[in-house]
Amino acid sequence: MNKTNNPKLKPYAQKLRKEMIKEERHLWYDFLKKLPITINRQKVIGNYIADFYCAGAKLIIELDGSQHYEEKGVQSDEKRTEYFNELGIRVLRYSNADIKYNFDGVCEDILKNINTSSVTS
Repeated sequence: MNKTNNPKLKPYAQKLRKEMIKEERHLWYDFLKKLPITINRQKVIGNYIADFYCAGAKLIIELDGSQHYEEKGVQSDEKRTEYFNELGIRVLRYSNADIKYNFDGVCEDILKNINTSSVTS
């Protein structure tokens, strides 16, 4: 994976880790961090930064704010997802509203998707 990383994005990814939005903090501290597998926050993959990445399951978890539902955001997300899929990485997307109003359902869906993958970490 390192061969495809853009080192110029590393400082920005570190900044994003320190300044997670409320929904990212909730998902991270109240669920993902407690899982018995390794999940990285704000992981640089190629020219993109994934919100959360589980290498063992080859799975990215993205949280989408309102800008992701505008035409430009939808097109950008499709391009990102296509790139990740070409690397053999699946992408799960949830809206910030999903985190706020259906947190347990999001957690169940993530766990189901992790468990259906061959987790090695």
